Amino acid sequence: MADDLSLSDFTPGEKARLALLTARMAKRGIAGMDVDIRDLQRKAERIEDQARRRKQKP
Repeated sequence: MADDLSLSDFTPGEKARLALLTARMAKRGIAGMDVDIRDLQRKAERIEDQARRRKQKP
């Protein structure tokens, strides 16, 4: 998670989606080091970007 965001900056839906993505990344990590998780990382980054944009609005 980005340093400028706290857990309260995310909506409940975003928190759930991030938890699910983290679990999926962990499952792929168990499968081996050669398994690519970049697609899941990009999805998590998009959720963080969405929360960051919402936080910056006046």
